[in-house]
Amino acid sequence: MEDGVPERRTAMSDPLRRLDRPARPKAEYALMAHLKQQFKDALSSIEPGDDKANAPEAHRLVRDALVADAKLAEYGANPVLIGSYKRSVSIKRVKDVDVFVRLPDLPSEITSKEILDRFFNVLHTEFGRDNDGHQRTKRQDRSLQVSFPDYDLYVDAVPARPHWDGETWEIPQKGDDNQWVRTNPESLTSLSTAMNTAHDGFYVPTVKLLRQTRRALLGKKKPGGFFFEVATYQAFASGLVTGSDHAEHYVSALDEVSKIVENFVTYGIVVSDPTLPGHTINIRATDDELEAARSRFIDAAADARGALEEQDEGKAAMAFQKLLGKNGDEDTVFPMPPGFNDDGSKREFAISAGERVVPAGTRTFG
Repeated sequence: MEDGVPERRTAMSDPLRRLDRPARPKAEYALMAHLKQQFKDALSSIEPGDDKANAPEAHRLVRDALVADAKLAEYGANPVLIGSYKRSVSIKRVKDVDVFVRLPDLPSEITSKEILDRFFNVLHTEFGRDNDGHQRTKRQDRSLQVSFPDYDLYVDAVPARPHWDGETWEIPQKGDDNQWVRTNPESLTSLSTAMNTAHDGFYVPTVKLLRQTRRALLGKKKPGGFFFEVATYQAFASGLVTGSDHAEHYVSALDEVSKIVENFVTYGIVVSDPTLPGHTINIRATDDELEAARSRFIDAAADARGALEEQDEGKAAMAFQKLLGKNGDEDTVFPMPPGFNDDGSKREFAISAGERVVPAGTRTFG
């Protein structure tokens, strides 16, 4: 129990253990639309492009500015990259990069407001204003956000002081009243790596597909991608996400995540923070946003299951296209398989694998 709300009890004692489930008959697999190449192409479509170079460079520039400051150096400033980009689960386009600035020697009397003010002065002095005269460094409750117009992204620099346990950290809750909140972001990186290994490399791609689904279904509305990433982690940790390819993992995970969202919105069953035992994930979302997420993900799970079981690959691809929408470059994420039109119908004279009859040709070459 936490704050009077029962915790969700789906994670097993060993979160990386997978349940043994009977395999489907081969004949049943043959009738299902796995679209293996199309899922690989979809994952390629949502992979960050130029962001792979821009994000590390923006991080480096902010890091260099902070560690060069004499006072922050006195506090032992040691920035590290965190967030979805660090965990390799970000999708095109990367809009923000999180820099976690560990300050192991920060004096206890330094308030959250004072350290945020110091960060602002350092970063504003370094980055000033953009070509349109806009201030590039923006104050936030827990961090300083620095814009990089040339890269079309932001860097959030978060100051952190050691928690009393010596293993986790505290970051400002609100800059004006010296409130700090415990956090452990680096742990999620190692947990994600371990979960991906335990599931033969399917965890990270599935998180990316779920993040893309959230973007297609909810757009800029909340809950954000982090909530769905943690929900996906809990779904995998439950042992209920199974499969032999991307299609099966995606459909299975979407089904479990939709249940987690349903339980969270309808019954108040919290989503546990895997990095801090006994803590839960907090989100900022209105009741309308939560209800939209609940209903759309329930429908999406049903549509995905139907697409996987559809024998017509064109119809299945159309359903997956709807679920995954467009990437950050406004390109359709999920492609049509060969031999099908954009509307999912079969092309005239399309030849299926194994067919012996082919259309007549002109018998000319060149």
